[in-house]
Amino acid sequence: MSQKLKMPIKSILSTKTLYKEQKAILSKANIQVTEYNAIAINFVDFDSEMIVENAIITSQNAAKAIIDNKVVIKNCFCVGEKTMAFLEEYGQNVSKMKLYASDLAHYIVKYHKKETFTFFCGNLRHDILPDTLKENKIGLKEITVYNTIPAPQKIEGQFDAILFYSPSGVSSYLIENSITNETLFCIGKTTAEAIPEQTKNIVIPSSPTIENLLHLVVKHSKK
Repeated sequence: MSQKLKMPIKSILSTKTLYKEQKAILSKANIQVTEYNAIAINFVDFDSEMIVENAIITSQNAAKAIIDNKVVIKNCFCVGEKTMAFLEEYGQNVSKMKLYASDLAHYIVKYHKKETFTFFCGNLRHDILPDTLKENKIGLKEITVYNTIPAPQKIEGQFDAILFYSPSGVSSYLIENSITNETLFCIGKTTAEAIPEQTKNIVIPSSPTIENLLHLVVKHSKK
């Protein structure tokens, strides 16, 4: 979904507020950053008095919710390197990590078809994983542990590139803004699929982490 960029990247808009260490990656390459949070996360109450045999966790927000609520989990099946690192930091047993929910779903179908799972997710979770498991008659219980809320904001200025980190971030940005000729850096293929079809200048890192996305921006800034 990417094409050769027409010009170097010198100014960017990030639809997520970055940590100091992350912004340092860009500042060392003399890239100007404007940032804001296109979405807000609200954690919700749920029945945490449970022991879960197999948990599916596809985001760091869901991981934080189960850690904060002290849910007892025997085996975690998660999406993303950062999610895995967070879970392991708090002593959780990660049985399998995949970079994308679709890949995790296919793994579970292949190797754990006779087991049942609890999916800790947000209110805007995507259908691919639960649909795949249900189609293969794998038992699945869904528990919503956080809500993703759009935080639309009119952004003034012109940028060489816009950074997107989730489909909900894309939709929130488009409420008050439009995409013109900017290069779009999307953290993963699911986020890229949320971009309007007429947009072609999309770049995706090989592994969906913020740091990889930022290093990709730096790479293109040197062209």
